[in-house]
Amino acid sequence: MSAADPGSSRSDGKGVRVPTGLHLQSRFFASTAGLWRRLGGVETAAVSELLEPVTVEHPVYVTSLPRSGTTIVTEMLEQHPLLTSHHYSDFPNVWTPYWRNYLLQRTRRETPRTAERAHQDRIEVSNDSPEAVEEVLWMHFFPGRHDPERRQVLGESDRNPEFDRFYRDHIRKLLVVRGAQRYLAKGNYNLARLRYIRSLFPDARFLVPVRDPVPHVASLAKQHALFTRSSAEDGRIPLQLALSGHFEFGPGRRAVNYGDEEALAAIQADWAAGREAEGWARYWTATYGYLLRELENDSALAESVLLFRYETLCSDSTPVIDALLAHCGLPAEGFDEVRAHYADKLSPPDYYRPDFNPQELDAIQRHCGEVHARLLERCQE
Repeated sequence: MSAADPGSSRSDGKGVRVPTGLHLQSRFFASTAGLWRRLGGVETAAVSELLEPVTVEHPVYVTSLPRSGTTIVTEMLEQHPLLTSHHYSDFPNVWTPYWRNYLLQRTRRETPRTAERAHQDRIEVSNDSPEAVEEVLWMHFFPGRHDPERRQVLGESDRNPEFDRFYRDHIRKLLVVRGAQRYLAKGNYNLARLRYIRSLFPDARFLVPVRDPVPHVASLAKQHALFTRSSAEDGRIPLQLALSGHFEFGPGRRAVNYGDEEALAAIQADWAAGREAEGWARYWTATYGYLLRELENDSALAESVLLFRYETLCSDSTPVIDALLAHCGLPAEGFDEVRAHYADKLSPPDYYRPDFNPQELDAIQRHCGEVHARLLERCQE
C-alpha cells in the first residue's frame, strides 16, 4: 500500500483512503482477468519479433517479511542501469505490460508527483516507483495461494507450465519496453516460493533483509493498527488490499501457512485474543524458521540467497550495498551516484519507538531468540 497507489491507497497523514477511480479499475480488471490473460497472450504474439532475442537472465528477487526494508532496497536497486521492476502504474492492468508502458511513454505530459506512501514511514513514492505488482499473476494462476488453511509453499513439484510460460513472456515484455537487461521483483510472498522461482530461473538471486525482532514486531503491529483503523473509516480498503495481493495488514490479515499447522494456530489464536506482539513474534519465528530450514536443506539454494541485517544497511550502508551488488553480479559502473546517495540517505527509523511492556518483550525474546541468533550467523555484515 502506498501513497501513489496502484494496489493500494493514499494517505492523508491521518489514515488511508482508496481513490474511487483506482478502486473501480481494480475491480474491473479482477472481474475480467480471464479476458486480460488472453489479451496478454495476444500481446506476446504481436511483439514476438522484439521478444525473440530476449531471455530472462539473473533476475533479482527482494523478499522477506513486510517492514524489513524490502521497499527501500528495491527502490535503490531499480535505479541500476541494468535493472527494471514493476511500477505502481503497472497496476491494475498487470496483464499487458508492453502495450501499457508503450502508451504511457508516449502520452505522459508531466512527471508523476511524489507523496509519502500510505504506510506513513517516510518513504515517498510516485507512479514510477517500484512496487510488488506481480502478485496478481501468482494469485490468478495459483488460486487459493493466500488461504491460510492451505500450505502456501511452492516448490519444483508445483510447477504450472501455463504460468511459467506467461510469466517468462511477461518479464521479457517488460524488459523490452523499458530497455532493460535484467528483471527486479519485490514480493514478500516470494519467500515461500524460493525453490519454485529457482527451478524456473536457476541463476536467480535472492536478497533477504532481516530486521531485529523487537523493532520489527513493533513496526508490523503499527502497520496493522493503521490499516485496521483506516478500514473502519473506508470500507473499501480490505477489498482493495485483496485485489492487489496484499493480505499482511488490516481486517483481512492472513498469516502465510508454511506447513506448521500448530504454529499457525498459535499465531491466529494470539491475534484473535488481541495479543498482537506475541502473535507477530510467533509469525516472525515461523517465517524465518521456515527460511532457515530451506537454506539448511538445500546448499544450492543457500548460495543464491543473501541474508543481511536491516540495521546494518541503515547504519553502515556502503559495505552492505556493495555486498548486494556483488551477490547479484551487478557492476558498480553507472551506479556510483545512487550508491553514494543511499549511503548518505539511509538511517534507522526515528519516527516511532517500540512501546512494549515487560511481558511483551519477554514473549518476543522467548519466541524469536533462537531463530534470530541462527539468522545472524548467516547474515552478511
